[in-house]
Amino acid sequence: MYKIVATMSKELLLLSRDRTGLLVLFVMPALLVLVMTLVQENVLKTMGESRTRILFIDHDREEVGWTIEKKLTESGAIEIIKEIDGKEVDEKKALERVIKGEFQLCVMIPAGTTAAVKNRARQVVRESLGVSGAPPQNDARQSDISVYFDPTVFGGFRSAVLNSLELVVVGIELNEKMKVLAELLPEYVDRTIRREMGPLLPENFAGDIPGMHLDLGRDRVLRIAERPASQFHVEKKPTSVQQNVPAWALFGIFFIAVPMAGALIKERHDETLARLLTLPVSFLSVMMGKIIAYVLVCLAQFGLILFIGKFILPLLGTPVLDMGSDPVAVLAIVLSAVMAATGFGILLGTIAGTYEQASMVGPIAIVIAAALGGIMVPVYAMPKIMREISVYSPLAWGHDAFLDVFVRGGDLKSIVWQVAALLAFFVVTVLVSWICFVMRSRNGGY
Repeated sequence: MYKIVATMSKELLLLSRDRTGLLVLFVMPALLVLVMTLVQENVLKTMGESRTRILFIDHDREEVGWTIEKKLTESGAIEIIKEIDGKEVDEKKALERVIKGEFQLCVMIPAGTTAAVKNRARQVVRESLGVSGAPPQNDARQSDISVYFDPTVFGGFRSAVLNSLELVVVGIELNEKMKVLAELLPEYVDRTIRREMGPLLPENFAGDIPGMHLDLGRDRVLRIAERPASQFHVEKKPTSVQQNVPAWALFGIFFIAVPMAGALIKERHDETLARLLTLPVSFLSVMMGKIIAYVLVCLAQFGLILFIGKFILPLLGTPVLDMGSDPVAVLAIVLSAVMAATGFGILLGTIAGTYEQASMVGPIAIVIAAALGGIMVPVYAMPKIMREISVYSPLAWGHDAFLDVFVRGGDLKSIVWQVAALLAFFVVTVLVSWICFVMRSRNGGY
C-alpha cells in the first residue's frame, strides 16, 4: 500500500509542476462548458425552446391582425415587439433591424387584410352555391401577409414560423366561410326546392326558410399530446446545460490521457521507470499509483464542471443543472469514465514512442471519439453509418448514461451496460498496455 501511495504522490507532484497539463485538464473543459452551453442556449432560443423576439407590424388593426397577434402570443414561444425605443415600428425600420441581424424576422400585415379576407370568402361561397352577387371589392391576394426573414435563418425555423402563420390564416378563412355559408344557405335551399319541385310546389309555399347559425366552436376535436418516452414518466425536456455539462466534462476527463501518456513516456526516456522497477516495486503497483492519482485529478475536474453548471451558468442566463434523482448512478458513471480515460492514457503512453506522437495521436483520437459520441452533434442527427459507428465510442457510452440519469429519469440499473462497457474498456486497455510492456521488456527496453 505504501508503494502505491508513494507512486500516487509522485504523479501528483509532477502534474502540479506541469502548467500546460493543468490548463488542459481544468481550464479547457471549463471554457468549453461555458462557451458551448451559452452558444447552444441561444440556438435553442432561435429554434423555439425559449421565447423568440419578432417584429410585428399590424396595419390592418382588425380581426385578422388581432387574431394572428393573439395566436402567436399564446404559443408561448414568441415575444412580439411592436415598439423600439418607445416608437412604433414601421416597415423601413423593421427591415433595417432584420437585415442587421438584430431580429430573425418581421411579420407585416397590410391594411385592409380583414376586409379582403371577408370579401374573398363571401365570393368563394357564392360561387360554390351558385348564388349571384357583386364581385369582391378587393382581392385577398393583394393583401398578402409578408414575413421578412434574416437571410442567415435556417430553413427549419422558417418552415416552423410559416406553418404556424398558415394554420392561423386557415382558421380565419374557415370561420369567415362558415359565416357566409350560414347566411346564404337558406337562399340556396329555397332556390333548389323551387327548381326541383317545379309545378309540384304548392301555391301557398312561402319559401321562408329559417336562418341558420353555423358555429365551429373554439374547442379542438382532436389534440396532439406530447408525452415523455422516459422511465417513471418524467416529463421534462433536456436543457442546453444538461446536454453540454456532462458532454464536455467527459471530453475533459478523457484529455487526462495526454499528460498521463506524457509522464509515462518521459519516465521511459529518462529511465526513471527502469530504476523504479529495480526496486521491490511491481509494474502493477506503479500503474495503480498512477491510476489513483489521475482518478483524483479527474474527480476534481468533474467537481469544477458541476460547480460551473450549478452556480456560474445560471448567472449567465441558462437553466440550473438538474442532475436527476440518483447521485449514486452519477458517481458510478464518473468513476467508470475516469477509469476508461486513465486506461487510454496508459495505453497511449505505452505504445507511443515519443511525446510528440502521443500529443498528436491522443487529442485527435479523443476529438474523433467525442464527435462520434454525440458530444458536438447529437447522435440522432448523424448519418446512418455514423450512428452505427458511434456505438463503439467510449464517450458515447458515458454521455448516453448521463442523459439516461439527467433527462430520462434513469437510475443505476438503467445504466449498467454503459458502466460495464467503460470498465471493460479500462480492463482491455490496461491489459494491452501490460502485454506491450512485457514484450518491450523482453527486447531489453521499457
